Amino acid sequence: MPALWLRVALGCYAVGLLYALVALTRTSDLLNRIALHAAYLGMVFHFVSLTEAFLVSGQATLTSVQNAESVLGFLVMVVFLLVYMVYHTTSPGIIVFPLVFLLTFLSATGQAPFLITSPGVRTGWLFAHIALIFTGYAALILSFGASLLYLIQERSLKAKRPGILSRLPALEVIDEIGFRSLLLGFPFMTLGLIAGTVVAQSTYGRIDLLDPKILLSILMWTVYLLLLFTRWSAGWRGRRAAYLAAGAFIAAVVAWVANYFSAIHRFAQS
Repeated sequence: MPALWLRVALGCYAVGLLYALVALTRTSDLLNRIALHAAYLGMVFHFVSLTEAFLVSGQATLTSVQNAESVLGFLVMVVFLLVYMVYHTTSPGIIVFPLVFLLTFLSATGQAPFLITSPGVRTGWLFAHIALIFTGYAALILSFGASLLYLIQERSLKAKRPGILSRLPALEVIDEIGFRSLLLGFPFMTLGLIAGTVVAQSTYGRIDLLDPKILLSILMWTVYLLLLFTRWSAGWRGRRAAYLAAGAFIAAVVAWVANYFSAIHRFAQS
């Protein structure tokens, strides 16, 4: 049943993918509303799928590749809808919908039960570590999407052409969405790393700073912190902030890929 509900959610997200493709060439208020309602419905089915998978397994672990992708996709959609509730714009969906569809598709085509690979995953600390880190990832992804839209919109305005995304919000609004997404995600990322430190210490008796995942996670957090610092202290806005947000996103992607090579964090193959 978890796989069935996930595939239903995938169908709903496919509507969002269609919206993203259409938005690249023209605007449609009707499709805009349909995509938004499909996103709500898809998130509900996605949540049901995750809940049933958890109840079936009896363990709060996310160590399989498919489960991790599914949870990340769900959290990205949650953050997107939170942003919509504040700013009433679906523009970030141009970036978010294809990504969520891809993550859900990868999970739906190979979903497996929640797996246990070490004593540490049985602890509430590990569950907190994964949930917090993934929420931080989701917020960072949305910030990157807003930054990308900012650069596209700015280029279009400078060229004095409406461009393919002529109905994007004002640059100030896009910039604020990116910044607030960072503010939302940074505490989750920080607390997630702290929880991960507790898990590593209690499970292995030490913290291996040379482990690829740990090293790259610290680097990602540092870039994240630098981005917030430059926004607050140096007053970086607009293009420079967008480029730095893209750098933070790239660091996050590299840290995620490190899960496949880390001796401690390696995902179980489903």
